[in-house]
Amino acid sequence: MSGTGFRQIPVTILTGFLGSGKTTLLNRLLSEQHGQRLAVIENEFGEVNIDSQLLVRDTTEEIVQTENGCLCCTVRGDLKRGLVDLQKRRAAGEIAFDRVVIETTGLAQPAPIVQTLLTDPYLGAHYRLDGVVTLVDAHHGQAQLDQHPEAQEQVGFADRLVLTKPDLADSDELVALADRLKDMNPRAELRMARFGDAAVDWVLDVGGFDPDTVLALHPGFPRYARPTEHSAHVGSFVFRSSEPFDRERLEYFIEMMLEWYGADLLRYKGILAFADDPRRWIFQGVHRQRTLSLGEPWADGESRESVVVFIGVKLPAGPLRQGLGKCLAGASLS
Repeated sequence: MSGTGFRQIPVTILTGFLGSGKTTLLNRLLSEQHGQRLAVIENEFGEVNIDSQLLVRDTTEEIVQTENGCLCCTVRGDLKRGLVDLQKRRAAGEIAFDRVVIETTGLAQPAPIVQTLLTDPYLGAHYRLDGVVTLVDAHHGQAQLDQHPEAQEQVGFADRLVLTKPDLADSDELVALADRLKDMNPRAELRMARFGDAAVDWVLDVGGFDPDTVLALHPGFPRYARPTEHSAHVGSFVFRSSEPFDRERLEYFIEMMLEWYGADLLRYKGILAFADDPRRWIFQGVHRQRTLSLGEPWADGESRESVVVFIGVKLPAGPLRQGLGKCLAGASLS
């Protein structure tokens, strides 16, 4: 790929709590012959905990080319500065890469990084957020989710969930943790991986923020999220309806919902059918930043069902679900 093209560069955010195996997975991405050149940003302060053969650690910022053509860029400081510098060096022909992976520190909340990529005009012109991949330690995950809100928010933002070190947990632990993760974030596909052996195309080609992607729930996920035994900081609920929405009502309700609960809404995404409109619409957002865009046309004979997933902090699922119900065409407002 030429370093001077105008195609937006896809960005993957790799997150997960301390010790979840992010660096192991990242080293796999950097060493495997997958045909894509990666630029990796280590978005943390202090020592970079990646193999010393892959990164130079004694400078404030350094780019090193690995054997498979990937680039490793360690940035201690401002994320935007690192992304702007990478883009300018790419445009000048100094370096060439096809996509960016940002590895966060284990205590990082994904929200600031996501919002930076979605709202900054300069970055938006050159980069496209592809997805958030969150790693969860199979053995320590339950305790980390109980004790650390950061771990829960990392799960809530995820488009992909990777359950790492499954060999260190027994089968009951794995089932319980997997069920909890599905309850917290039903829209994220979950896979297990030992020693970072997750498929590269599954990690990198997510399309989690692509308005043309179809909302996918975990197979078998019930109509609404199940109540769990944990007092989860982050939870989810799903709204489904075979009745179309009244667009004016729904847009008004969404504005009110974001005004009241936007700070606690981590991720939301859905397919919407409107009355008197044959088109499929895609609704998605992060906190108070939301989009509504056209999706693929409804197929002949396809049920025009609206499905929306909300993931957030202690969301009042009952009032929100009731409010959405009143936005359906023909629903009584009394």
